[in-house]
Amino acid sequence: MGANVSLHSKARLARKKLNLFQISIINENVKIFGRVMKTYSTNEIYSDLYEQLINAVIPAGSKIKPVELQSKYGCSTNTIRDTLLRLSKIGLVTFQMQRGFRARETSPEKRSDIAKFRVLLEQEGVALSIRKAGLNWEIRLNTAHHKLTHIQKLMTKHGLTDEHLMVWSSAEFEFHDALISGCASDILIETYGHIYAQFRQQFVAQERDFGANYFESIIQEHATILQAALARDEEACKQAIYDHMKRNF
Repeated sequence: MGANVSLHSKARLARKKLNLFQISIINENVKIFGRVMKTYSTNEIYSDLYEQLINAVIPAGSKIKPVELQSKYGCSTNTIRDTLLRLSKIGLVTFQMQRGFRARETSPEKRSDIAKFRVLLEQEGVALSIRKAGLNWEIRLNTAHHKLTHIQKLMTKHGLTDEHLMVWSSAEFEFHDALISGCASDILIETYGHIYAQFRQQFVAQERDFGANYFESIIQEHATILQAALARDEEACKQAIYDHMKRNF
C-alpha cells in the first residue's frame, strides 16, 4: 500500500513538473535548463531564410542542412523541410533526392536570363499601371523612391556593409514593386516578386564590389524611371527600365 502511495505521489509530482514546464512558454520564449530560447513562427523562419538567400548570406550553391536550421530556430525538422520546399518553389533553393537542399547556383548566364525576363515583366506591369492606376499609385511610388534615394545616398557616403545591403535590397524591391503595383494583375505582381528575388540572389552573389560611382548612377536611373512613370509616358518608362537593367544582360 505504501509503495502504491509513493508511486502515485511521484506521478503527481511528475505531472506537476510537466504542467510547470508547459506554462513556462510565455511570449514565444521557451525556458529550457535556465536558458531562454526564442521560438520562431513558420513565416519568420521563411522570411529570415529568404533574406539570407537573396543577399548571399547563404552562399550560392552551398548545402543547406535542415538539422542545423532546426537547432537554430528551435523547431521541428518537418517545419524546416516545408520552409525550404516553399523557397524551392520560388527558385531560391534546389532540392534533389539523396542530395538534399542547396542554395541556387549562380552564373552570368542565369543572371542574364533572369534579368531579361524581369525587364519584360516590369515593362508590362508599369505600362498597365500608367494606364489604370490613380493618385494612390503615384503617392506610393513617390514614397518608395524617396526612401530608396535616402538609403542610396547614405551608401554613397559611408560605403556598403552587409547590413546596408539588406536594407537597400528591401528598399529597391519596394520601389520596383510600387512601380507595377497599379497593374491590376495579381499573377503578374506575384511572378515579378519571385523573379526579382531570383535576380537579387544572382546579382548580389556576383557583384560584391560596386565601385565608387555605382550608387550615383543607380540614383539617377531610378529618378529617370520615376519621372517617366509620373509623366504617364509608357515608352520612356519602358526604355528607362531597360537602361537600368542592361548592365546585367
